[in-house]
Amino acid sequence: MTAPIFVAEALTKVYRAGEVEIWALRGVDLELFEGEMAVLLGPSGSGKSTLLNIMGGLDQASGGKVRFRDIDLTACNENQLTRYRRDHVGFIFQFYNLIPSLTAWENVALVTEIARNPMDPGEALEMVGLKDRMTHFPAQLSGGEQQRVAIARAIVKRPEVMLCDEPTGALDSKTGILVLEALSRVNTELGTTMALITHNAAIRQIAHRVLTFRDGRIAETHVNDRRAAPSDVVW
Repeated sequence: MTAPIFVAEALTKVYRAGEVEIWALRGVDLELFEGEMAVLLGPSGSGKSTLLNIMGGLDQASGGKVRFRDIDLTACNENQLTRYRRDHVGFIFQFYNLIPSLTAWENVALVTEIARNPMDPGEALEMVGLKDRMTHFPAQLSGGEQQRVAIARAIVKRPEVMLCDEPTGALDSKTGILVLEALSRVNTELGTTMALITHNAAIRQIAHRVLTFRDGRIAETHVNDRRAAPSDVVW
């Protein structure tokens, strides 16, 4: 592995509802390495999404530290976190959040207006296998195609890291494999660091490392000596 791009130390997150405390993270220590694809496995409520949101600057920790390169995210204010998200991070969620009135190309191009060194929107769409679907509106695209537009939208600004929360959760196995192939290609060809949350244990086969979460902690770490191709994943 290369140098760590993320380092979390004793990271905690507590949500309070009146006098009740809900511990989402309980002292997580984590290193995520440059160019790595890490899969985060675990049941709902185990802390995976909370960790991803803190790493992405969408939420702040209750305690501990998390650093992206030389940026201490736990010390950033809202303006600094906004710049961090804009300049360094691409997000992919289970639901695509495309603008219905814009074509695939226009949905991707929208991001280039705020990016420092964006790709051409057509290049990003071609990379995820949508060269012939650029002028289609979301309603004219399948679920898998819409998710690949969302991937193109995330990569068009050339982020150093992509954080993916259940990117295949709403898809069937055949379509999910197409999405995994797009993500794997971005990781391999662009060297983009990826953290991918999933409930589907089969997806662990494509990762460099698998982090298994239980009760707000990383309970187990597994290194894949040989990564499977997305097309070889058995759902």
